[in-house]
Amino acid sequence: MDSDAPKITKTDVEHTIEHAGWRVQTFTYPISNAAQLDDIQAVVGFPLPEMTFGANALTLTHLASGWTYTFDTLEALKGVKNGELGDGDGGVRVGYADAWLKSRTDPNSNTPMPKTVETKPYDWTYTTIYSGHEPDSSTLTLDWRPADANNPAHTIPMSELTRRDPILYYAHTTLYDDELHDNGESSVLARVRVMPTFIFVLVRFCLRVDNVLFRVHDTRLYHSFASSPPLIIKETSGWEAPYNSVKRKLPDKRDLTPLTDTAFIATSLAEIEGSQQQPGVTKWRGLGTQTQVATIPS
Repeated sequence: MDSDAPKITKTDVEHTIEHAGWRVQTFTYPISNAAQLDDIQAVVGFPLPEMTFGANALTLTHLASGWTYTFDTLEALKGVKNGELGDGDGGVRVGYADAWLKSRTDPNSNTPMPKTVETKPYDWTYTTIYSGHEPDSSTLTLDWRPADANNPAHTIPMSELTRRDPILYYAHTTLYDDELHDNGESSVLARVRVMPTFIFVLVRFCLRVDNVLFRVHDTRLYHSFASSPPLIIKETSGWEAPYNSVKRKLPDKRDLTPLTDTAFIATSLAEIEGSQQQPGVTKWRGLGTQTQVATIPS
């Protein structure tokens, strides 16, 4: 048996590969039960998404050093604003909110005011800019620093990502998903590929608020097995644009299906130049692209 061959194990809820000195694990459990949801809500302090997969996670471990980096549901939800939204939080109101409120406060309206109870405010869109973390189990904490724009080694090589090399391992897992009371959708999905020469991770938060806006926040991790000592590249990117700006990019105006496709949404947002200056878009702090690098000591 080839000692360099990847070691892959798979169960109903866990998919693992060990290759080139790394272990990659993807956990895909069923939706959390009531007791698990109560435990999570006690930590984050606000109502949880309709579909919360509290045990799901994606984890990378460098076996020689013990360095670990993970994406999990609880930490992603901790990134959601709990409390009144302020500047930079990207607060969103549904398209009919003002008309709905006016119809119930107009003194000439025959519609009675609904009974209400005091609620604690939070970001109902579940927007998060969570980009992963080093868990307590990691025996090493890395020193992340801004990438050198003039150093090709500090850039994720798109030509390598799109090359048709054999895929040794592919997995994905959903952290949470919510239809926002039929006003759109908010979700976080983690994907990973292990190729013969590299590891690539994409974790995407995607938000659609019907007739209001689209928003995406991506985290990309890349590691080339040829880098020595091992170099990790982390790129975070955020975009948002008015709903109609993305709708105009539909290849067939009669088919709205692509507006539920996160890949189409992300591609469209990236193509809309200066979207943060367009009317109807918030001054969300997640906008823009940042690239960091870290080296695992040999």
